[in-house]
Amino acid sequence: MPDTRSHRGPHPDDAHLFAPAAWPRLRGATADLSWLLSRGYALPGALQVVGNRYDLQVRQRQAVTRSACSDAALAHRRAAEVTSHAIGDGPLLIDGYNVLTTVEAALGGAVVLLGRDAALRDIAGVHGTYRRVEETMPALRMVGAHLVSAGVRRCEWFLDAPVSNSGRLRAIIDAAARDAGWDWTVHVVTNPDADLAAATDAVVASADSVILDRCSRWFSLAREVVTAAVPAARWVDLRV
Repeated sequence: MPDTRSHRGPHPDDAHLFAPAAWPRLRGATADLSWLLSRGYALPGALQVVGNRYDLQVRQRQAVTRSACSDAALAHRRAAEVTSHAIGDGPLLIDGYNVLTTVEAALGGAVVLLGRDAALRDIAGVHGTYRRVEETMPALRMVGAHLVSAGVRRCEWFLDAPVSNSGRLRAIIDAAARDAGWDWTVHVVTNPDADLAAATDAVVASADSVILDRCSRWFSLAREVVTAAVPAARWVDLRV
């Protein structure tokens, strides 16, 4: 079935699945999954055990998976995290879909997750196809305004070539940057995770665990933008 959404809005079940009454159970599941990962358990089996113990639905399991991490991963991420004010002249390397869809989700009223590592993520991410929504341009403007206020001059966006419509999104980002006078470059590459994880001389803006566990410096651009510009965001804090 084609994706016909015009908003990056909430899933119809999220009001129940992520109501404040469910937060203690979700935090307990995040803590237990993190404990198992810290002791070398593989994610699929560990998630099944934890999900069954806490009677989690599919989207709750997705949220817990995206929010948990091992103790070793947490220590590395905390040591490598910086704020946008540490970037200087850059360039800042931006994990495009990771950042953009999270800000879009917050703007659209969808649940956004504050994980154990304090990075901000949406639940679903992008798989296969990206569709522009009404929140896309406002999200880009918020990101640009935040980076300007932090003194970040140069940015390089990385988009996944295998994701459909990456070329169209590159054109949208290019046009937004040109209209605003931002020094942005957009790359459409086969494997952005590998390129960003290997970055040693630049700060990476991402909340992707594969990137955060390997890059030298990172910051949660989505968290900073949503904190500053989306006061009505539907945060679910799963820090444990």
